Amino acid sequence: MAQTIAEKIISQHAGHKVMAGDLAIVPVDGAMATDTTAPLAIKAFREMGGTQLWDASKIWLVLDHAVPAPNERISNLHQMMRAFAREMGCKLYEAGQGICHQLMVENQHARPGEIFLGADSHTPTLGAVGTFATGVGSTDLAAVMLTGQTWLKVPHTIKIELNGRLQPGVVAKDVILYLVGKLGIAGATYEAVEFTGTAVAHMTLASRMTLSNMVAEMGAKTGLVDTTGLELPYDFEPIAPDPNASYSKAYHIDISTLQPQIALPHSPDNVVDINKVAGQKVNVAFIGSCTNSRLEDWHAAAQILAGKQIAPGMRLLIAPASKTVFDEGLRDGTVQILSDAGALFITAGCGPCVGTHQGVPGDGEVVISSTNRNFRGRMGNPNSKVYLASPAVVAATAVAGELIDPAEL
Repeated sequence: MAQTIAEKIISQHAGHKVMAGDLAIVPVDGAMATDTTAPLAIKAFREMGGTQLWDASKIWLVLDHAVPAPNERISNLHQMMRAFAREMGCKLYEAGQGICHQLMVENQHARPGEIFLGADSHTPTLGAVGTFATGVGSTDLAAVMLTGQTWLKVPHTIKIELNGRLQPGVVAKDVILYLVGKLGIAGATYEAVEFTGTAVAHMTLASRMTLSNMVAEMGAKTGLVDTTGLELPYDFEPIAPDPNASYSKAYHIDISTLQPQIALPHSPDNVVDINKVAGQKVNVAFIGSCTNSRLEDWHAAAQILAGKQIAPGMRLLIAPASKTVFDEGLRDGTVQILSDAGALFITAGCGPCVGTHQGVPGDGEVVISSTNRNFRGRMGNPNSKVYLASPAVVAATAVAGELIDPAEL
C-alpha cells in the first residue's frame, strides 16, 4: 500500500511496513527536555532505576523557559539539570543559548527521516527539516532516556498543498494562522500534517519552522514539511509520500490573495484578516518565541522600524530564538535598527510567551505577539488580551500604537 511521509518514517524505524492506525515500537534518534519538563523526567528516570542514559550523545537538556532564573525554586531546578547532565555526560544548553526547538535545528540534532521526541508541545517544529518530531510527557521522555525506544500509534495524515506566491508583507505566519483558523484547535488531533506545494518549495527553513511549529495549535501529533527546495548544511535523503498515499483530508490552497492574518483573544483559531480589527489600541508588542524570532523575522520588523520610533506609551520587547540569532543581528546591523526604534531586548529564550516572567502584561493591557498561543492568561495575566500576528504586523503596530496592516506604513 502507498504511504505518507509519516508512515514511511515510522516503517523504516519499526523494521516493517506500518500504516495509519497501527501500533509500533520504534527506536528514537534524539530526545530533548527543557527546564519545565526535565526535572520531572529526571525524577521519573531515577524512579525507573536509571543509572545511565541509553545514549548520552542523543539527549539534550535546555534552559529556556525561565531564564535567567526568576526565583530560588527555579534556580535550584536549573542546578539539578546541570548536575544531571554532568553525571550522565549529556549536553546541556545553558540559559541564554536559546529556545530548545531552535537549538535542535540550528545545531543539527534533528535531521530528515529521523524520529525525535521532546518534552514540549511545540516539538513538531523540527518537522521543518523532515523529522517526525512530537511532544511527549516527562514520564514518557524518562522511558526514552532509559531505553532509547518509544511506542506510538501511527497517525493518519492531513495533506495541505500550498500553491501560489505570497503578496509582499505576507509571510508564513499569516499562512499558518489562516490554516489554524480554518481547521480549528482540534482539527488535526493526533494526526500528522504534511505541507507541500509550490509555495512551500520556495520557503526558507525559518518559514518552514513557523509552519510546523503551529500544527500544535491544531492538535496535531506532528508536522512534516516537504523538503523540496530546502537547503541544509549537510547532505540528506528526501522522503516524499507515495503519489497515491491515503490522506484523512486534503486541502489545496492558493495563497496568492492571502492578507495579513491575526488571531483574536482568546484562542489561536479565532483568526481574521488584519483589516477587520485595525484601530484596536495596543500597549505591548512582543517579537519572540519558537514561532517567530529568527533573523528573517527581525529583518521583516527592521524594514518597518528603520528610521521610526515606537508610539508613545508602547513597549516593544524582543527575545531572540537563540544567541546565534542575536549575534547575527548584531553583525548585520539589525539589532541597532530595532534598538534605535525603541525595542527592549531580553534573554534568548521563551520570554513572555509562557508568562513565567519577563514582560507579563498588566490588567486590561492589550498585547500583539508573534508567538503561537493566546489563551486567557497565556502570557501570565488572565486580565490581559493577547493578539497573535506576524513580526511585520507586530512591528507596524508598535509604531502606530494600534493594530494596523504593515502595508499602510
